Amino acid sequence: MGQKTHPYGFRLGLVKPWKSRWYANGRDFPALLAEDEKLRKYLHARLDHAAVAEIEIERKPTKIVVTVHTGRPGVVIGKRGAEVDKLRDELALLTDS
Repeated sequence: MGQKTHPYGFRLGLVKPWKSRWYANGRDFPALLAEDEKLRKYLHARLDHAAVAEIEIERKPTKIVVTVHTGRPGVVIGKRGAEVDKLRDELALLTDS
């Protein structure tokens, strides 16, 4: 029996992009990874009716960029961007930065 490679891990970096793009030193890495997982769980729970396919998180030195790939963008955006603003405020409370 040979060792089986997961298809997503096999394609990662070549055909498919990483779901998180950031770098952290050894001490900061566990906290940032846990924060990413907390953000993903919150967004999947909050946007369960919006057909979310993928969530990308990119950390820059002063801010976090979260990209949500969804089949129903109108549900996420809301009227005149009201839902996006509310979601942005909720995510700011979840993160340390």
